[in-house]
Order: sequence, then structure tokens, then C-alpha cells
Amino acid sequence: MICFPARAYEALLLLADLNAGAGPSRFKARTAPPTRVSMSYTAREHHYDADLYVPSDGRPKAGVVLVPGVVKNAKDDPRLVAFATTLARARFAVVVPELAGFRALQVHASDAAEIGAAFSFLAGRRDLAPAGRAGIIALSYAVGISVLAAMDERIRDQVRFILGVGGYYDITGTITFLTTGYFRQAMQWQRLEPDPYSVRVFLESSKNSLQDPADAAVLESIEELRTDNPTADTSRLAFRLGPEGRALHDLLRNVDPLRAPALIARLPRALQSALSQLNLSNKDLLRLKARLILVADRADNMIPYTQSLELARAVREGQAHVQLVDSLTHVEMKRWHYLSRKFFTTGVPDFWRMHTVVCELLKERG
Repeated sequence: MICFPARAYEALLLLADLNAGAGPSRFKARTAPPTRVSMSYTAREHHYDADLYVPSDGRPKAGVVLVPGVVKNAKDDPRLVAFATTLARARFAVVVPELAGFRALQVHASDAAEIGAAFSFLAGRRDLAPAGRAGIIALSYAVGISVLAAMDERIRDQVRFILGVGGYYDITGTITFLTTGYFRQAMQWQRLEPDPYSVRVFLESSKNSLQDPADAAVLESIEELRTDNPTADTSRLAFRLGPEGRALHDLLRNVDPLRAPALIARLPRALQSALSQLNLSNKDLLRLKARLILVADRADNMIPYTQSLELARAVREGQAHVQLVDSLTHVEMKRWHYLSRKFFTTGVPDFWRMHTVVCELLKERG
């Protein structure tokens, strides 16, 4: 990919601004503050809420739907606000949809419809997506859901690209990792200590599929105890679980990656159906037309980087651009200290990998 000098310089400014977060940067000094407004819109016969960010002069070159990660603040998370603001400074119109499920730390395939509706609204506004230049930027679990949204026939031909950071591809492999810490790389098992936050999101997303609400309450109590004290004896609580709750408990407590597929197969039927809908590895991704720009951290302890590699292999040859980096904490950029010895010895290669990603994004903007 050729990054022309003007675009390469803008990518440097944009990347440095992302690294600065809400702090000062040369990009902020050179561009006027964008406008952020809360708005409601109607798409697909439903009403939705979102935040809209536009360049100061109201004349974007392209539009993106920015899908937040699964955090309580969702679209109002300060880190996401800073990201959206940087994108608007780079002359993107940015629609950040309100996803109530994400605020509740829940991930469901039905979220794809809300993302698709946000994109339909964006693409239908020529002032926000000139010449139809529009795509999706998604973080963490939202990457897979955004891929599902982009395969919807109503928008499939319009979604030009998806920039995904720290996404998943195979649900079984993802659950195996978040419960055991094991993932396969070059046919060999590797292990990282998984982030307990992923277990919490999985539990919150799963509890509505349990027929007995008491099971969900017991499982939450068990996870709270183990969060405070990983070695806590929770056997008395676990004894109160019904068959469905016990099946989910056995999976969450499993430490053997070879047992994980069988334990997933024992989950309640409703939960297995929900997971199947979220899964990408059982979908025909050759139907996807959007170009994929994927970024993953090699030390990601929420979703292993190998998931991004698998996703890239599942689409047409040349459709995906992947960069593996060391400068993220899952989806959040680590701060570079440009004058430090560490940056010059180990940070420079990673900086250029991220610079390549930003160049790819700006190429889509035009």
C-alpha cells in the first residue's frame, strides 16, 4: 500500500493525537475542535439515539459508524469520545450509536441490527457520507457483530470497510481462551492469563438464556467472590445451581482447553443458539464485501490475536489487511514516550505498523 506524502504526514499527526488522548497534540493545534451533538434518528422503522461528531466546518470527506467496546459508559466513555473527536478532526463524520446492551455488559447478535441501522442512517446522508464513502470502526467484541451487520443484504454493498481492533472470529476458541487462557498458534497451545472482565461479560451475556433466574444470581455471587479472592471456596453456592446453571458453572471453572468444546456443547440450548448466532466461523464470509483492516495486540488477554488472523483468512484473498502490534492493551493504545530509549529500541517498528493502519483508514476516506 502506497501512502502518499501528504497522507503519510496526516497519518503521523492523527496517530500522535490518538496517542495523546485528550491531551495536547500538534493535530489539535492545527485543527479546529469538531462538533459533537446528541441526536435521534429513524432507520428501519425504529427510533435510535446516537452521538454525531462532525468537522468544525461541517464538511466531512467520509463517514464512519464507531461502535464502542462493551463498557458501562459505552458511547460516553472518555477514551471513545477522544477517539471519535480525533476521527472528526481528520474529516470523518462519526456516528456513535447508543447500544443499551453494551452498557449492561451484554453482547448479543441482535446488536448487529442496531449497528446496521446506524450505518443505514449514515449512508443515507450525502452530507455525512459524500460519494457513498462510509464504513464501520469497531472495538473488541463489536468487531464480530459489525461483520454480521455488514453482511446484511440491505447494506452489504454500501459498507466499504471495517476497521476492527481486537476482534473475535471463532466463538469456541474465544470462550476456550477466556475460561482457560489457552489459544492455538501454529497448531501449538499457547497461554496467557485471561482478563476476568471477559468472564464477566460472558456471564452477563449468558444469564438471560437460563430458565431459572436463581441460577444467574448464584453464578454472579460466585464470580464476585472469586474476583475478590480467586481461591475462595464457592462449593456451597455451586451446590444450589440447577442443571443449566451447573453446565455454565462447569465451563467457567474449567482449566483444560481440550474439555472446553464438550462443555460448551452441554450448555443450555438457548445459550448455544445465541452463541451460534454470534459466531463468525460458521458463516459464509465470502459474502462479505467490506474491506477488513484488522489490528490485534500480541499480548491481548481478552481476545487472542490469533482470532484476527483467522478472520482475515476467512475472507477473500486480499480483502483483509492485518497488523499485529505490541502497543495496545486489548483495544486501548499504550502511551508512547517518543524521547525514551525504549521507544527507539522497540517502539519504532510498532509505531510504523500503527501508521500503516492509519494510512489504510485515510485511504478509505479519500
